Amino acid sequence: MILFLLAYLGGVLTIVSPCILPVLPFVFARADRPFLKSGLPMLIGMALTFAGIATLAAVGGGWAVQANQTGRTIAVLLMALFGLSLLIPELSDRLSRPLVALGSRLSASADGDGSAVLPSLLLGVATGLLWAPCAGPILGLILTGAALEGASAGTTLLLLAYAAGAATSLALALLVGGKVFSAMKKSLGAGEWVRKGLGLAVLAASVAILAGADTGLLTRASLANTASLEQKLVDRLNPPTAAPSDSVLMSDNAAGGSMMMKASEAHASTLPVEGQLPSLDGAVQWLNSPPLTAEALKGKVVVVDFWTYSCINCLRSLPYVRNWADKYKDSGLVVIGVHAPEFAFEKDPANVKKAVADLGVTYPVALDNNYAIWRGFNNHYWPAHYFIDANGKVRHHHFGEGDYDGSERIIRQLLTEAGHTDLPPEGMALQATGAQAAPDLADVQSGETYVGFERAENFASPGGVAENAPHIYAPGRLTLNQWGLSGEWTVGAERAVLDKKDGSIQYRFHARDLHLVLGPSGDAPIHFRVTIDGQTPGANHGADTDADGNGVVTGQRLYQLIRQSGPVGDHTFEIRFSDAGAQAYAFTFG
Repeated sequence: MILFLLAYLGGVLTIVSPCILPVLPFVFARADRPFLKSGLPMLIGMALTFAGIATLAAVGGGWAVQANQTGRTIAVLLMALFGLSLLIPELSDRLSRPLVALGSRLSASADGDGSAVLPSLLLGVATGLLWAPCAGPILGLILTGAALEGASAGTTLLLLAYAAGAATSLALALLVGGKVFSAMKKSLGAGEWVRKGLGLAVLAASVAILAGADTGLLTRASLANTASLEQKLVDRLNPPTAAPSDSVLMSDNAAGGSMMMKASEAHASTLPVEGQLPSLDGAVQWLNSPPLTAEALKGKVVVVDFWTYSCINCLRSLPYVRNWADKYKDSGLVVIGVHAPEFAFEKDPANVKKAVADLGVTYPVALDNNYAIWRGFNNHYWPAHYFIDANGKVRHHHFGEGDYDGSERIIRQLLTEAGHTDLPPEGMALQATGAQAAPDLADVQSGETYVGFERAENFASPGGVAENAPHIYAPGRLTLNQWGLSGEWTVGAERAVLDKKDGSIQYRFHARDLHLVLGPSGDAPIHFRVTIDGQTPGANHGADTDADGNGVVTGQRLYQLIRQSGPVGDHTFEIRFSDAGAQAYAFTFG
């Protein structure tokens, strides 16, 4: 019930957001008509359509986004026609005849001046299509949950609660606006001017929508003006779990993206019980082991590592997790890697199996493609480590990289509690290489950057992104942490695909290491060459490039392209592909 209340109140706040401005002319244009027969049906149609479209956008992928764009175009044309009908009485009469007739046949509640429930409901459906892109932190929380947990009636009901909250605000405004509207007509005799003014407002709103103002400028203004209000509401009704701090990690934040955060040491001589080991039955497949169960693991100390194979933070913690598994396997420790994918290609068992082999992971790995185990732990981070004692009790957790010595002490304490006293010497001397080497955090001034339009930021190519459509891009002038494309690309929700050879990606960055998640579109390898400030990288090449900057994309994974050997500064990176079909997902730095 708290979630439903949160969603409803978040919707109520929509009325103070500029994002709702394109909808208001259509609402107030019917302010002089009976609320129950005109205003209420329109608000119901708007709320139902918004909930339906938002559900599709959350769980249906790119095709649903395209469907929404088509619906928006139709809706804008309908609204423009409605605006013209307010300006031109003759057109209004002609257009309203079939709707009024149809509404009169279908609804016995049509009022005496020709208004009917059905036309208002249809107008609300169109308005809902226009309103669907409005989003704040609360709606982002709902949509992120849908993306992680899949389609469900609960998601739709939450979205409906959000829409109902917004409809409540609009209904109150409509009732007040209706009284003001009627008073203006009676006292000033300006009904015709009001009608034409509303028609002009509707046409202006339609032009703004076609220009993208409702999803661009107004949406950004919405987030700037209402995000703090909504975030306070989120924190008040659903306080966030405090994440310990002291190392870098990735989090599935409510707006659908991953972010860099901090996690803590938080050790104690007596470890508290944090809960029971959840079920492991939700895995779609197990690697390196038959399926394991919580019951079968009783008597063993267990470390559960949530990871995904293209996550740089996970890769950098992996040498330590492997070391724990090898070092203490004969002393009663079982390490389980729960592979919870971030990108679609990480759901392919063949890709994960190859990555597990390439990374030297020999302990059991559960493929958690449906996030069942993730939800069982109420987890929110990659990487995340949970420490379970021999009685199946969760005794400690650590989010992110770092504090490996402290984590090993936790393992040794739980093994000692279980009666294992003859333990190997404490400590480890690891020499991780490539992408698994520790980051130089003191010199990292660039953050994780997604290439797909759904979470992309700081894109600098002129004209912006053409979503889900082939487009020829030109490089732009880059400042720090800006990036751009050149050549013909199709930018989708989570990746950009090069349509023709000789396309490139540029990034102005400040960090020792630069990584990029890449993949080929088919089985053929994709050849590329990287440069720094227009020069070959030389000694600053990464593990997946040579001194001349040459490399080959052979699979979908994270590629280390730059590792600087000297002082770190601001540099312009470019990767140019000599073959079509390159897929680019996300930059990370270290």
